[in-house]
Amino acid sequence: MNAITLVHSGHVPVMLHEVLEALSPRAGGRYLDGTFGGGGYARAILNAADCTLDAIDRDPAAIERGNAMAIQANGRLRMHQGTFGEMETLVRAEGPFDGIVLDLGVSSFQIDQAERGFSFRNDGPLDMRMGSDGPSAADLVNTYKEAELADILYRYGEEKLSRRIARAIVAARTEAPITTTGQLAHIIRCCVPRDRANIDPATRSFQGLRIAVNDELGELERALEAAPRLLAPGGIFVVVTFHSLEDRLAKRAMAVLAGRTGNPSRYEPAPLRQEAPAFSLLYSRPLSATDEESRENPRARSARLRALVRNPAPTMPVSGMPS
Repeated sequence: MNAITLVHSGHVPVMLHEVLEALSPRAGGRYLDGTFGGGGYARAILNAADCTLDAIDRDPAAIERGNAMAIQANGRLRMHQGTFGEMETLVRAEGPFDGIVLDLGVSSFQIDQAERGFSFRNDGPLDMRMGSDGPSAADLVNTYKEAELADILYRYGEEKLSRRIARAIVAARTEAPITTTGQLAHIIRCCVPRDRANIDPATRSFQGLRIAVNDELGELERALEAAPRLLAPGGIFVVVTFHSLEDRLAKRAMAVLAGRTGNPSRYEPAPLRQEAPAFSLLYSRPLSATDEESRENPRARSARLRALVRNPAPTMPVSGMPS
């Protein structure tokens, strides 16, 4: 098995050790990386065992990186362009899988390229699309009503001053369209003070717009439904989240599948016979990045890893033999 060495020097996969430990890639196994990005997880999985990997990404640039890596992988890597919410359509024929991993949010490649419009630190077109189609962040900022903008910033960015920011955006666009990340960041910074943690005032608003532009929570909800159906018995589903909105969705979905939600009412008695759940939580609590990793890679500070395992089907007793 040839080692796959292709990786971008600026790309650092978050919680890579923990992801590999959870997946435990084995020879002959089938794995799915639903968020290829820079290929850090894919490369590590393929190097860990003589296995096969399918990878999904909506970003054409990520598909190009993956196709280059696939040449080194000698047929063990297959790339699929689309969203991870579409995984059941894209890779059903390749499964079932022994492991599936999702690394949510925006990739370092997208942030570092000013022309993609994700970063408020580098001025560029106000785009934020992970793919190449659909409305951009500029479309939302320049056409949505004030109340709609405030709702996006509050729901997806968890921005408490969303109404003030939306009002400032609408006032600014009457003078001239808002077309760059620098323009938008300046508008936000003028009406939102820095907090005690010294986080840039534009952080939450940019997050909210990015999530709305790419329907990130909708994609996650669809993936949380599809991935368990694509797991082989004993297969592991790993999700790495970076903010509370994502983590709550993953936590709830996995708890339901693992039968950890309890009875709907304390007045309703539990059924006399309960079927064993088809899934179990691999960890009772989410894993966090180590202090060392968080110091070296600030993006890892908010990362949380949750994992679910598909339980093997119970064996049926042979007729006439005691169970």
